[in-house]
This record gives sequence, C-alpha cells and structure tokens, in this order.
Amino acid sequence: YNPNNRVGVKSELMRNRAITDTFEPGSTVKPLVVLTALQRGVVRRDEVINTGSFTVSGKEIVDVAPRAQQTLDEILINSSNRGVSRLALRMPPSALMETYQNAGLGKSTDLGLIGEQAGILNANRKRWADIERATVSYGYGITATPLQIARAYATLGSFGIYRPLSITKVDPPVIGKRVFSEKITKDIVGILEKVAIKNKRAMVEGYRVGVKTGTARKLENGHYVNKYVAFTAGIAPISD
Repeated sequence: YNPNNRVGVKSELMRNRAITDTFEPGSTVKPLVVLTALQRGVVRRDEVINTGSFTVSGKEIVDVAPRAQQTLDEILINSSNRGVSRLALRMPPSALMETYQNAGLGKSTDLGLIGEQAGILNANRKRWADIERATVSYGYGITATPLQIARAYATLGSFGIYRPLSITKVDPPVIGKRVFSEKITKDIVGILEKVAIKNKRAMVEGYRVGVKTGTARKLENGHYVNKYVAFTAGIAPISD
C-alpha cells in the first residue's frame, strides 16, 4: 500500500470507521440506565421489576425473550427492553442524559483526528414524549461512534472515573474525574461479567471479562428497515 498513490482506492475504505461512522448504540447503553436508576434511588438493588407486556404512548415495548418479572441482574443478562424502559420512566429524562454525557456520549473525543463525529444526544431537549424516554433507554434515538462506546465502557471499567482518551501512552496516567459512584459501578461491572459468563463466547481464559451485546435496526432514507447493526462492547481485564 502506497499512501501517496490512491489510484483505484475506494474512498469509503479509507475512513476510520471508529470515529467517522455513527449508529444507534442499542442495548450497549442499558448498563448506564441501571446505573442511573441506582444512583438516583428510584430502584433498590434487590428489587424485582415487572417486565410483563406493556405499552407506552400506544407502542408496545418488545422483549426478545419476555419474562413476567426480572431482577436488575436479569434485566441486563437477558437484555430486557421492558426492564430498562420501566426504570427510565421512573426518572426525569435529564437524569439519563446526564449519565450519557458523563460517559462521553454526544461529544467529541478531542483526539484531533480528521472526520470525527460527535454523535447525536439532544441532551438539552426540554420536552420528551414517554415513548422517547423509553426507547432512548435501549439505545434508540441517539447515535454514537464505536470509539465513544469504548470510552463509555472504559469509564465503567475504571469504576466510575472518566479519563480523556489518548492515542499515545500518557505517563503518569491522567488522574481523571469521578462521574459515577464507585460502589454502584462495581455492581454494574459485576453484572456485565455475568453476561459474559452466560454467553461464554466472550470469555478469555485467565481473565475476567464483562460484556454487553447490542443490536439496532438500520435507518435507510429516514425509515427503519429490517436490517440490523450488531456489536459487542466490553471490559477486559476486570480489576478488583
């Protein structure tokens, strides 16, 4: 490959998709919803949530594997849209938006790379329909780059400390800023480890791993189609 000779090279193959391509993050944001609900005190750690059939603004919230009720652990392990929707509707929209912002969504990574997108969060909206409050809890109606999702999971992996990203090694490491409760974030990471253990394919021998899968329907010409983006976000190795 000669970077000075681009004859015959397709422009789309030259994009750094980690920073230029945005997508709806889907279920990868669900850990942030449970975290927010715990931090705001709208749910107890041992509470069992009603995840039976229900509609919001005339729209049915659908689970792939529906269950009548689930614990917080089960909501993430089974990736329950109904569970996180119930939690989101207990809080003002600003609560979840603040968490998303603290995790780095909706803002550039400031790495100075050409073509980076900030994604769409609309955190300052004043009015939210209940169905929007529900769907944003499972990653619809917002967009992010893969690098932004990685930054959010790095914040979880450091047990609630947000640090700026860097391409090169920073020595000594940046102290960072605490944005989430250490105890609650450790609980969330522990649940993500259970997700990895259940799914098995994400496990790495000799290391503790935490993951959350995500799927989001593709948008074509402003409409959702029956095509999906599938991805997995994770943390490894998990520290004590």
